[in-house]
Amino acid sequence: MEQKNALIAMSGGVDSSVAAYLTKEAGFFCIGATMRLYEDPENTSDSTLDARQVSARLQIPFHVLDFQKEFRHCVMDAFVRDYENGLTPNPCVVCNRYMKFGCLLDAAKKLGCDHIVTGHYAQIVYDEQSGRWALKKAVDESKDQSYFLYGLSQEQLAHSLFPLGALTKSEVREIAATQDFLNARKKDSQDICFIPDGDYLSFMKRHTGKNYPAGDFLDLAGNVVGRHSGAVGYTLGQRKGLGIALGEPMYVCHKDVQKNTVTVGPDASLMHTQLLANDWFWHTIAQLDAPMRVNAKARSRMAEQPATVYPAENGFARVVFDEPQRALTPGQAVVLYDGDIVIGGGTITDVL
Repeated sequence: MEQKNALIAMSGGVDSSVAAYLTKEAGFFCIGATMRLYEDPENTSDSTLDARQVSARLQIPFHVLDFQKEFRHCVMDAFVRDYENGLTPNPCVVCNRYMKFGCLLDAAKKLGCDHIVTGHYAQIVYDEQSGRWALKKAVDESKDQSYFLYGLSQEQLAHSLFPLGALTKSEVREIAATQDFLNARKKDSQDICFIPDGDYLSFMKRHTGKNYPAGDFLDLAGNVVGRHSGAVGYTLGQRKGLGIALGEPMYVCHKDVQKNTVTVGPDASLMHTQLLANDWFWHTIAQLDAPMRVNAKARSRMAEQPATVYPAENGFARVVFDEPQRALTPGQAVVLYDGDIVIGGGTITDVL
């Protein structure tokens, strides 16, 4: 029987450690690898040490792969560029597409591995009739990460394994404890990895050396109602940190980075039914040729909502929700589902 080889993306957390264990138990020859993506001496060294120790316990080789240059270009620079263009990007989607399943898959092939393995909570299915790979939600829907993985190509899906897709988080921690992994109770990371404090504007200033100027808050009638600290630092639907009092809760409902203005309004001003998106990745179909009924999700924490997706010109598609949705945001991903299966996803360009 031919030996199966797999490169395990090991972050130092419990999920990737259990993914490595399960892959080895399934008969693969495994190689552990931690991607060095950015300078964060304390956190990076601790995580790398944890990954190294788990690899040693599993008796598998371990590598540290330096992808700092690629990460800066593909993820950090793109993050800043999108914010400067008035968008609200999703760097985890970009990182998955270009780093975890791009650069890492290339490294796996060079190391003689047929597959890469990650600790993502999702499942990969193959449809014999269409000959296409698709994503399926994880069994543990509270941990499902299919939304962040929609941008994987057919080639990437064909060479990826998600051993945790059929497990719950509690089962994963139980396996880690049984194997006496040092990270069995390690806390899950929540924030964008390169902005752990959540202060996007400060990160952008450090990253670019620019000083983004203050500007005007406007109400829906265009009246100046306060001053903001730089339009690029705000997101649609944001309420906290605005520092203005108008007698009722106010939310960011529009920003114009060219004029450096941020428009605020009541919650009702955030409700819309239609969006336009491009850069689509289709899984269950090769392309969208006709309107299709779907369940659509336009934010990671949003429950899927009934909608119809229509093909548009130049590879765009228009998603029309049955009911108005809150804070549909250009730059974010919209992912379409048929039950537990991901039909495809794209990047929101306009809210109509």
